[in-house]
Amino acid sequence: MRVLIVEDQPFLAEALQDGLRHEAIAADVVLDGDEALERVSVNDYDVVVLDRDIPGTHGDEVCDIISREHPTVRVLMLTAASRLSDKMTGFGLGADDYLTKPFELEELIVRLHALARRPTAATPPVLEFGDLRLDPFRREAYRAGRYLKLTRKQFAVLHLLMQADGGVVSAETMLEKVWDENADPFTSAPRVTMSTLRRALGKPEIVATVPGSGYRLSEPR
Repeated sequence: MRVLIVEDQPFLAEALQDGLRHEAIAADVVLDGDEALERVSVNDYDVVVLDRDIPGTHGDEVCDIISREHPTVRVLMLTAASRLSDKMTGFGLGADDYLTKPFELEELIVRLHALARRPTAATPPVLEFGDLRLDPFRREAYRAGRYLKLTRKQFAVLHLLMQADGGVVSAETMLEKVWDENADPFTSAPRVTMSTLRRALGKPEIVATVPGSGYRLSEPR
């Protein structure tokens, strides 16, 4: 999952970024509405965590533009405005969720996972492929009934592969969705993580390499 944090308080923005990264959620930060709109226009974000009162283009207008021009990007408004009228205004502008300050990071993470699966209405809460079963909310993965003890990065990569349902996932997509914009494009992190994930999944091999393209899940023959 890739998230854009739009928050004009640098300390809070960096704390959120660190917390999301710890959960293997790729998170970028901008401090104003103008840059937020620019980033959304060029990057493939799943969710935008948006403060309403930000410099530049106001958060309400940012929300309205995203909901109209980027309908697959979900918006979670994160603000101190807690009155019902404020929430109704936010939802009226196209916000998908609304979380008031102060809040617990754990609640934000749960809400982000809920929003990230909304773009495809048919996406089930629990993903299955062959004898693999993955529950994003419980952060549990099983193969043939065996619990898989995965690192956060391994889990996030497996989640991408299972969402693709046999489609190819490139190393670039992995960097974008599991790491973030600061990741070195020449890093071997996706390859190394894929190698350790394969070992964790065990035999028979279920992750296939597509030369020059990336990786995909393939049911063993």
